[in-house]
Amino acid sequence: MGASAGRGYSAPLRAAAQGLREYIRSRMSADLPRHSAVSWFDPLYQAANREAAGVPWANLEACPAVTEYAASHSGAGRAVIVGCGLGDDAEVVAAAGYVTTAFDVSDEAVAWCRERFPDSTVEYRVADLFDLPEELVGVFDLVVEVRTVQSLPPELRDDAIDAVASLVAPGGSALVVALSRPDGTIPSGPPWAVSPSELNRFEHSGLTVLCHRSEGDHLVLELFCSRGHE
Repeated sequence: MGASAGRGYSAPLRAAAQGLREYIRSRMSADLPRHSAVSWFDPLYQAANREAAGVPWANLEACPAVTEYAASHSGAGRAVIVGCGLGDDAEVVAAAGYVTTAFDVSDEAVAWCRERFPDSTVEYRVADLFDLPEELVGVFDLVVEVRTVQSLPPELRDDAIDAVASLVAPGGSALVVALSRPDGTIPSGPPWAVSPSELNRFEHSGLTVLCHRSEGDHLVLELFCSRGHE
């Protein structure tokens, strides 16, 4: 990818001001870490009032890595987009031929997706990564996770990665994009950048890394699920 890919990654993330970070932290509770870790998404989308500028990570275009992957991995299998936001990644994957499901924990985000793409073939639905519906687990030929794990506190990172990995069907693939930081450094967020060693959790969860590359200040992983696959 060229320089434009790097700009596509960084611009919405750089827009997150300290005030937003403080708001997110204020919504979090040490007593209910999983619930409070995701409780701030819906109020943020509501406050944006259908203005994408109010959503720091919204680019109104697909992540460059997703666009590139979809162009070279068209297929007729099932795909799922984790934390779909405003739906641009889901639309690109669906256009590549996948029967696509896209979920977000925010009711408001899902409603916004349906409004933006009224004729879409994507199934937009509300779901919590930490409480996945049984019918979503282990059934997808392609799982796309872009900047969702990094939006969750580090103490929930392993659980989040395990949940993402659980969506992949035997013989399926996953594409993961995350803001990166060097091993041995302490993340300050949100977003909480992810280190290479933390991403090794995907292998612990039964996935094999096929490709691991840097794109600007992000890491892009392509993974394969050999679990139960012969």
